[in-house]
Amino acid sequence: MRLWGGRFDEGPDSRMADFTRSIEVDAELALDDLAGSIAHVRGLARAGLLTAEEAEALERGLAGLREDVVAGAIAWDPTLEDVHMNLETLLTERVGSLGGKLHTGRSRNDQVATDLRLWTRRSIALLDDGMLDLERSLVDLADREGDAILPGTTHIQPAQPVLFAHHLLAYVEMLERDRGRLADARRRLNVSPLGSGALAGAGYPLDRAATAADLGFDGPTANSLDATSDRDFVVEVLSAVALAMVHLSRFAEEITWWSNPRFGFVRVADAFSTGSSMMPNKKNPDPAELVRGRTAGVIGALAGMLTLIKGLPLAYQRDLQEDKPAFFGATRTLEASLAVMSGLVSTLVVSRERMRAAAEEGYTTATALADELVRRGVPFRAAHHIVGGLVGGAEAEGIPTLAGLPDEAFRAALDGSDDPVSRKLAHERGIASALRSAATVEGSLAAADVVGGTAPNRVAEALAAAKARLGIE
Repeated sequence: MRLWGGRFDEGPDSRMADFTRSIEVDAELALDDLAGSIAHVRGLARAGLLTAEEAEALERGLAGLREDVVAGAIAWDPTLEDVHMNLETLLTERVGSLGGKLHTGRSRNDQVATDLRLWTRRSIALLDDGMLDLERSLVDLADREGDAILPGTTHIQPAQPVLFAHHLLAYVEMLERDRGRLADARRRLNVSPLGSGALAGAGYPLDRAATAADLGFDGPTANSLDATSDRDFVVEVLSAVALAMVHLSRFAEEITWWSNPRFGFVRVADAFSTGSSMMPNKKNPDPAELVRGRTAGVIGALAGMLTLIKGLPLAYQRDLQEDKPAFFGATRTLEASLAVMSGLVSTLVVSRERMRAAAEEGYTTATALADELVRRGVPFRAAHHIVGGLVGGAEAEGIPTLAGLPDEAFRAALDGSDDPVSRKLAHERGIASALRSAATVEGSLAAADVVGGTAPNRVAEALAAAKARLGIE
């Protein structure tokens, strides 16, 4: 802990030491810290600040530490405050006083900024893999149960019938946007702070561009003050993570309703359910509920990070030590949520009969019937009024669907309209049969024949495109 203690006459109070240490959290950065240190050693050698032999010895020592970290063989010392001091101390124990040269031209400020970018880059790759796995599970389910019919809703009320595959593919679209946001954030964060020093830049002729290239960055940061204090990339990634969790939470909410016996649209596998300690009859979709619940914590992490940085002057402030706990936790929560939802979706059992029965409730084909009248020349407002009257009449008579109305009901509704086209249609041969066909669930689905619509041919196209993109045969 005396790595920084030259100007101090006494050591820290134990309460201060306990309060300020971060090794319990930032040990997560160990592999990234070692990668940055190896690149820094090479940079020091290029600048003539290390001999080839010194650089080789340091790099060999750092590589040995990396092996120990991977093997879980490092015993972190809490008295050494953080991962950086722990690793430098361990390195010095192995290579002797040469270890004291490692920190030349480097501050923990640019060091941790680099480590965190490297860690974030790795995490984005893992999250992207998880999103792809969930997309594949959704697409597989859509392919398997593609022609099941679901009651589409707005305001949580019956609206129009949609194919179940169409509904599932909506979540694939959300996940694709989530992947895009993470990729976009990765592009912006992929610059190297190494060589920025504490805040003013290193005092040695370091080739920052070469070091950045060694670490797979697109280049060095442009301003040393910004480089050491910037956590925009944490906010951006947390924002993408929080929104992805919101998407999962929306789907989790639907799973909890659909699996309720009053709906009975799906059955969650036993492997993704729990029971009750008191009620023997219970089967609870706990993973979905926990995804929904843990979304709150991730949203909180985003709000907390914005609050953390809102009042910080340039450059680095110790407040930024607090960026990691919530950030690490939020990304791990999303990674685990993606995995459990992928497993849950891949094992769902679908009840087509219950879905179909619900899709026919609430006169969900009314819009399709109004559209059919418009195609026959009736102004939409007149058509809307006519079909509204048919819905009211069917409801009063206890007829559950518009397709179940008798011929005379269709003719009377048309003939009683103020619209002359409608009155003329009332006397056309076969008009009742044509309207009845349009008012079926199949007629309603087929009518939505536009790009992005729920017509079976359009959904088949969208499903084929998703399968091709995901490499599913």
